[in-house]
Amino acid sequence: MNNKRLLTAAAVLAAATTLAACSSGGGGGGGGTASGGGGGASNCTNTIPKKNLPTVTMWGWYPNMQLVVDNFNKQNAEVQVCWTNVGQGSDEYDKFQTAISAGTGAPDVIMIEMDRIPTFQIQKALVDIKKFGFDAVKADYGPGAWKDVSIGDAVYGVPVDGGPMAMIYRKDIFDKYDIKPPKTWAEYEQAAQKMKDAGGPQFGDFAANVSALTMALQIQKGASPFTYDPAQQSTIGIKLNDQASKDVLDYWGNLAKKGLVGTQDQFTPEYISGVINGKYATYISAAWAPGYLTGAGVGKGEDTGKFAVAPLPQWDPANPVQVNWGGSAFSVTSQAKNPELAAKVAYGLYADKESLTDGWTNQIIFPLNLKALNDPEFINLKVAFFGGQQANKEVYVPAASAYKGMTYSPFGQYYFDAMTKQVSAIIDGSVTGAQAADKLQEDVAAYAKEQGFTVQ
Repeated sequence: MNNKRLLTAAAVLAAATTLAACSSGGGGGGGGTASGGGGGASNCTNTIPKKNLPTVTMWGWYPNMQLVVDNFNKQNAEVQVCWTNVGQGSDEYDKFQTAISAGTGAPDVIMIEMDRIPTFQIQKALVDIKKFGFDAVKADYGPGAWKDVSIGDAVYGVPVDGGPMAMIYRKDIFDKYDIKPPKTWAEYEQAAQKMKDAGGPQFGDFAANVSALTMALQIQKGASPFTYDPAQQSTIGIKLNDQASKDVLDYWGNLAKKGLVGTQDQFTPEYISGVINGKYATYISAAWAPGYLTGAGVGKGEDTGKFAVAPLPQWDPANPVQVNWGGSAFSVTSQAKNPELAAKVAYGLYADKESLTDGWTNQIIFPLNLKALNDPEFINLKVAFFGGQQANKEVYVPAASAYKGMTYSPFGQYYFDAMTKQVSAIIDGSVTGAQAADKLQEDVAAYAKEQGFTVQ
């Protein structure tokens, strides 16, 4: 295998952008951090209170990161954090990629989305932190959360927030058409047909620009898109056209063909307008969605109190499978001057009660730390967006607890783009779901081989 070629491809992919499927941050000081991380603290957004302690630099973009960093620095007697917000998504990844290529300029700790970890790990840009205190914090997170930040036996990040999936729905529309929340995908289709026959709105949306959502629904059906182990860095398993993957694409393609669901791109003003105006009866999404929707103006004005949430419909209710969409982690970079000290920061940030509570009360994150997930205050929270429904207790906490994790690929962005292309083809009627899955397999497998992988 041409390792240089593979790493070059990974560098290109790291610079690409995706729709962030987790809480996004804004503001903060731009620019980079002290070259090489370590003790350089000349460009901090925050004020460091204990200047006699060693400093770890970090990039992060949660809206409440200032509070989180201040809490950590106030409570810690071994190290202080110098935090900078260099942007989210491609803004941050472009800067990190530049630092990787230059061999300097990266922070000690970086906040990244979990599906990006393999892309940077394959470039040797992240550190396995398992030997730096993992055992002391292992019990703070569930096995699914740890799997999402691990590659093989190595751990390349500390889980912070996630996106256990559920079905948000309009109570007023369900009541009008005498619909009860479907427990299976068969019931979902039946309810959609009933609503259409009665002259109601579209039941949901099958969008081309949410490939991570489509992938999660395929995994729920039993698909395993990728198998990858860094111990065999040149080999990857790709299975995108198994029967489960075909079934899910055919299912949603048929719903769209019958006019039971829309096909509008999500995360757009037009889509949000449709959600507000009752164009869709359901929104299949993740636990971060209430915060996102609230920020986008949903659940206010005339549609206040009209939303509720139910568990994600299942293919086989006797064997339920919970899936996840989105999530972020704190990773230690290979440019960290003191990886062990940097790991202490990664493990400790967003792990204290005050920071965790601020995150979930202000709908900034859905926490993965079990100190929050097991907190009665969090579990019993009456969520205002859902009209006081105890959404965490009834839906999101059970989904998060049952999630088993997944394996991401080192070229996830190419896969997502290829998926978008094929879902668009399903929507325009040029291919069936099964045909799209075959084309996707051919496309992504060919790309992997071009990058020097042996495809299994």
